[in-house]
Amino acid sequence: IVLGIITSEGGPTSHTAILAAQLAIPAVVQTKGADAITVGSVLAIDGGVGEVIISPTTEEVEQLAERSRRRAAALAGSSGEGATRDGHKVKLLANIGTADDARKAAAYDLEGSGLFRTEFLFLERDTAPTLEEQTQTYTEVLEAFGERRVVVRTLDAGADKPLAFADLGEEENPALGRRGLRLSMVREDLLDTQLEALAAAYKATGSKSDLRVMAPMVATLEEAKWFDAKVRPYGLPKVGIMVEIPSAAIMANRLLSLVDFVSIGTNDLSQYTLAADRMQGALAPLLSPWQPALLAMVRSTCDGGRATGKPVGVCGEAGGDPLLALVLVGLGVTSLSMAPSKVGTVRAALRLHDLATCQQMAAFAVDAPTAADAKAAVERLIAPALLDLL
Repeated sequence: IVLGIITSEGGPTSHTAILAAQLAIPAVVQTKGADAITVGSVLAIDGGVGEVIISPTTEEVEQLAERSRRRAAALAGSSGEGATRDGHKVKLLANIGTADDARKAAAYDLEGSGLFRTEFLFLERDTAPTLEEQTQTYTEVLEAFGERRVVVRTLDAGADKPLAFADLGEEENPALGRRGLRLSMVREDLLDTQLEALAAAYKATGSKSDLRVMAPMVATLEEAKWFDAKVRPYGLPKVGIMVEIPSAAIMANRLLSLVDFVSIGTNDLSQYTLAADRMQGALAPLLSPWQPALLAMVRSTCDGGRATGKPVGVCGEAGGDPLLALVLVGLGVTSLSMAPSKVGTVRAALRLHDLATCQQMAAFAVDAPTAADAKAAVERLIAPALLDLL
């Protein structure tokens, strides 16, 4: 049984942190001195604040227990649709990677899935999954959520997620190479099979789900046009793209004139905006979701959403931070997708604040000179009751 995870390297947007959140396991990454912890040591971990205590005293254990009790009390009654205190609706969704994830997430009080990472079906295989395999998996996911929203990201492979059966050759910088949609544009057969399977699953489940399909790593209008033209003939109801590259955020207005929605992947958008590898723990400060430059990219994307009347979601780890969620909603984000275990906390945080306060928080955060200043400015505006959730 894994009760907690501590690492000496990595960052809050590393795959280890993401997987831990998905499994609701407390995790603290980039912990100084973690390598010196001896086997058999008693540890106390608070993943919410990033705290690790070696050989905690009875008093420290009680303090942590009291913190947990306060959080539980603050979450009591957190149910139903996501909305601010004055009724501005924000869909709260789950990130999933498998059919089993879907069944577990569907049992939570949430409004669907805002990110189905389909690449998990393709990884660690010598051959691509067949049409029948994919259709079965997608059918199970849609059945789990019924009429709720399911946002499917098409194959996002390459870089740190290589595929043995889709090797396009060695690249000096894979993160800037043929990954995501770029891979699909070379291996159209993989995308065609995936879209055919999604269409079959949609039909098999009575075409009743709020199914949306989006492409990863879109940088230009030409790429968005190509993907849109690829998906529409399959009869899938909604076509969208990920905003993970600064060019997409800057061009959001034009991109949204083509597609039905966008979803911001804050993890990759951080690393491309700040030119910082998200897997390098030493660069974690640059990858903070509070970086004003990143928030400016989110604002640009939301401006495009307002101009076109199209929805803008967030499916990166930032969406599950109850404090940052307020800022994102203030910027104009219409849905937040996160690990299912985080939905209750984000919902409670939203209900403690009205939209005008969220908008004020967003303005202060974007205009702040540093990430630390952005967070501090927002903390000064929060409702006192939110402190029990942080």
